[in-house]
Amino acid sequence: MLDLAEDLQRWCAEGRDFAVATVASVHGSAPRQPGAALAVDAAGTAIGSVSGGCVEGAVYELCREALETGSGRRERFGYSDEDAFAVGLTCGGVIEVLITPVRAADPWRGVYEAALSAAAGGEPTALVRSLSGAGPGALLVRPDGTFSGTIGVAPEPAPGPGSGPAAWSSASVSDRRAADEAAAFLAAGRTGALTLGADGAYCGRPTELLIETSAPPPRLIVFGAIDFAAALVRVGKFLGHHVTVCDARPVFATRARFPDADEIVVDWPHRYLDGQHSDPRTAVCVLTHDEKFDIPLLVRALRLPLAYVGAMGSHRTHHARLTRLREAGLGEAELARLRSPIGLDLGGRTPEETALSIAAEIVAVRRGGSGAPLRGAAVPIHRAVVGAGCR
Repeated sequence: MLDLAEDLQRWCAEGRDFAVATVASVHGSAPRQPGAALAVDAAGTAIGSVSGGCVEGAVYELCREALETGSGRRERFGYSDEDAFAVGLTCGGVIEVLITPVRAADPWRGVYEAALSAAAGGEPTALVRSLSGAGPGALLVRPDGTFSGTIGVAPEPAPGPGSGPAAWSSASVSDRRAADEAAAFLAAGRTGALTLGADGAYCGRPTELLIETSAPPPRLIVFGAIDFAAALVRVGKFLGHHVTVCDARPVFATRARFPDADEIVVDWPHRYLDGQHSDPRTAVCVLTHDEKFDIPLLVRALRLPLAYVGAMGSHRTHHARLTRLREAGLGEAELARLRSPIGLDLGGRTPEETALSIAAEIVAVRRGGSGAPLRGAAVPIHRAVVGAGCR
């Protein structure tokens, strides 16, 4: 649902009733990941996609049905061995889809509207819904773990001018546990299904939840305002990162040289990194080739919970750099996180080819890929979401 936040926020403002189909889980090869959504309003207008075309027609009809009945449902779609043209995923995978009606008269409408508004405004937001049929409610969770709404049957609203879904006063153990888990998903930028036991515990009768998150784009911080950096900025923006270029030399760190960067910072690299709020989705690329910049920066970067830390240089430069970093006090576990020489072996030489090599390694680390050719490799094309840096 949050995948379509801007459009659905507009539909809410216009008072439209609609239903949303959201990919809850993926098994095997599938074109879309958890969180992908298709929405249909009462007039039959459709936006979004859950499968890239394989099952859109069937999901569209389920959304129309949910609007008429006011009841949501969970549906599973997979490849049909008997009829390849039947409703199913011809890529061989299986997806589970949660269909949720969002009508103006529903008591949970306010929770959905608040979540969509926050996501459309770029605020970190998590939305929790039940996959187990425990209730049609919803839970809006913020980064600090505070929440509003409920994933069960709606309790009586608290009296007074602040009454409504956001002011429900009786939070169940399940709601509190779900909010804790959703806050963790949000911190990691993850979307997917989660199973809790009875009453929010980790044992007993299970309750399955869909936790969707929406967060600002992951950061890519490029240190060193060189020609390779300009190419990496362009690739980073193409991949959806918020890209910062930092260099202590003002003559090189200019908007004219890096028109595609979101930020250009003139500062000593280690000092800039010290002042940043980094998270497990942040990638740092060190391209400066200068020990007085590289060593203090890498000492700090390798001690932070970053998604990726890479440094440009030859094998000889890398071994000399490791010696200096050990002298600076880094342990072997910290040094093992350093990707150097930076990038995958693509045989590239130009700045653009080098940037592609670096970006490919960042994606491989983020998604758990091997970097090996798919031809002849006994590995799945679409992997399960892994690691804290994934969405």
